[in-house]
Amino acid sequence: MALLIKNGEIVTADKQYKADLLVEGETITAIGEGLTAPEGTRVIDASGKYVFPGFIDPHVHVYLPFMGTFAKDTHTTASQAALIGGTTTYIEMLVPSQSEPLREGWERWTGLAGGHSACDYTFHLGVTRWDDETEATLRELVAQGMKSFKVFLAYKGAFGIDDHALYQTLKLARELGVIVTAHCENADLVAELQRKLLAEGRTGPEWHEPSRPEGVEAEGTAHFAAFLEMTGAEGYVVHLSNLRALEAALEARGRGVNLHIEVVIPHLLLDKTCAERPGVEGAKYVMSPPLRDRRNQAPLWDALARGDIDTVATDHCPFDLSQKAMGEGDFTRIPNGIPAIEDRVNLLYTYGVKRGELSLTRFVDAASTRAAKLFGLYPRKGTIEVGSDADLVIYDPAYRGHISAATSHMNNDYSGFEGWEIEGRPDVVTVRGEVAVEGGQFVGDPGRGQLLRR
Repeated sequence: MALLIKNGEIVTADKQYKADLLVEGETITAIGEGLTAPEGTRVIDASGKYVFPGFIDPHVHVYLPFMGTFAKDTHTTASQAALIGGTTTYIEMLVPSQSEPLREGWERWTGLAGGHSACDYTFHLGVTRWDDETEATLRELVAQGMKSFKVFLAYKGAFGIDDHALYQTLKLARELGVIVTAHCENADLVAELQRKLLAEGRTGPEWHEPSRPEGVEAEGTAHFAAFLEMTGAEGYVVHLSNLRALEAALEARGRGVNLHIEVVIPHLLLDKTCAERPGVEGAKYVMSPPLRDRRNQAPLWDALARGDIDTVATDHCPFDLSQKAMGEGDFTRIPNGIPAIEDRVNLLYTYGVKRGELSLTRFVDAASTRAAKLFGLYPRKGTIEVGSDADLVIYDPAYRGHISAATSHMNNDYSGFEGWEIEGRPDVVTVRGEVAVEGGQFVGDPGRGQLLRR
């Protein structure tokens, strides 16, 4: 069925204007004023609302075995929550353990997602070890359209790689034209600080941040940049959290390193005092890199507004309260992560656009368009153009509400943003021309999502 969206204000990364949109099949077929459509076309009046391209979350964990447990979402719950929050495409981190061959990891992750995601998805291929099998599998999957890798310079013994593997991964990425995303910390420094703090009896969640201080992240960022410089590869720092790490990334970029920067919504809005609450209340907010001193937030917002920080993601990684309690008496055993895939767009709009930190066009760029460009999805995704996929968000700026675990669609029993006000939400969301969300409720096909070859 065709779809005609009338009277809305279209916003892309570089334009804001009033026009109608005609969708036929899965794509946008016309944009203009006073459009008409064939009989039987569904007409949606978007008066007083924005029409955004579908938002893209470039950093999520849905299936994740970690610290003896598993992230709580399924592709069914995560994708429907994403759509209710305006995200129509997500990129999942495919991160097999070091004992699992990448080919087995690929089959496991794609098998879990296939037929169960309501929105489109793709993967960053996690390189957790380096051998001939890994290289051969990477070459094969890149030829099939998987155009980004993921490396961890942390979590030694689980996902983290050494410098030999890092060099080989980047060298291959340069050869194949693949961008490499990286978790940038110094794993050895973290391990030493963890041992020291635990030996001193400092075991609560408030000691997680001191075990991974800002300098550890800055060193990891500079380390990654140095390897990019030596290999000529293109890199992307995930979840950068503080000014020192930002300065290291921008200094590298200034000398010609091909490096992009992501920030995640928790680091823009929450600070380390959240994790300093006693017991499981603090454990809720344990993530890596940790929440930082609030003084870092203004420089991050400024860099985001300038475009020095490219994208806003979530690092969505939901563990429930019973899982967080596994770290009672030892902060190193608290599963790292926070649920956020449903809330990113509304929080960024409310506390970015409405508070004057971001323009509407930069909001769209940071939450959709630039990720599409970096990860090989543009202009199919990330914009509103004739021929683009009809992934559209009709956004109601007049909506007022608040965030709560009680009303969340993520499979988790707490929210890190409990009680936070939101000013605006998606009213209608489409996935390749099919309505998936109306009035804040999922109404779509739970298996519509496709694996995106890039």
